[in-house]
Amino acid sequence: MRNLNQDTVTQAVIARFAQTPDPRLKQIMTSLVQHLHAFARDVKLTEAEWFAGIEFLTQVGHITDDKRQEFILLSDTLGLSMLTVAMNNDKPAGCTEATVFGPFHVEGAPVVPLGGDVAQGASGQPCEVSGRVCALDGTAVPGAHIEVWQADAEGLYDVQRPDLGGHQARAILKADEYGRYHFKSILAEAYPIPDDGPVGDMLRATKRHPWRPAHIHFMIKAPGYETLITHVFRNGDQYLDSDAVFGVRQSLIADWTPRSDGSYEVKFDFVLNKAA
Repeated sequence: MRNLNQDTVTQAVIARFAQTPDPRLKQIMTSLVQHLHAFARDVKLTEAEWFAGIEFLTQVGHITDDKRQEFILLSDTLGLSMLTVAMNNDKPAGCTEATVFGPFHVEGAPVVPLGGDVAQGASGQPCEVSGRVCALDGTAVPGAHIEVWQADAEGLYDVQRPDLGGHQARAILKADEYGRYHFKSILAEAYPIPDDGPVGDMLRATKRHPWRPAHIHFMIKAPGYETLITHVFRNGDQYLDSDAVFGVRQSLIADWTPRSDGSYEVKFDFVLNKAA
């Protein structure tokens, strides 16, 4: 097709996807083109702005590696991650809510026995975490696979410390036959998401802060149940209502209770949704 103009180019592009054999891919690509073109028309996008956008995405790609996922960070800060989580995790009332995965999960975390030390030398005040994994009817989920990870007292994950040579504040545990779990870790602290890259530039340009409220990440799997990816947030944190990645849910907030010896404890029960 020749002589396309701003009024006809959108339908011409959509027509090129008409023979896409995968119907879901066809639907996604068609809608993507429609919304991208509508966005450009809505803001009257200039060529200079279009090029700046291309440069921004190029920088996001360049800084992404096996230890830092800037595209997930971008998705998180635009609220797209949380929107996708919310749309795909519509659970019955009473089930533990899901939230964003985050950019710092890695495979190959060390396996730690129940009651073991997840911190493995990470800086922070000692903390004991415990609770139970159960179904919606209250029955135990025995042997649930529990993966945990968190930042240290300086707000850094182990993968952000290349000099470590190992894992800290990250582990895999297995619930007991009654669904119970417990482990030693460190007090969760608020921290800023990495803002030394293009996502940080975007936050500064829009007068947004990069801070996340204190939390521990959990991913819980068990046969016959939906995988749960969530956080447990520390009650009283100043960033609970302004999380940079929009991940806070009231039901995921728990008290970190101080003990007389200077350590802390937090208890949280997880309720899994049965798989369809």
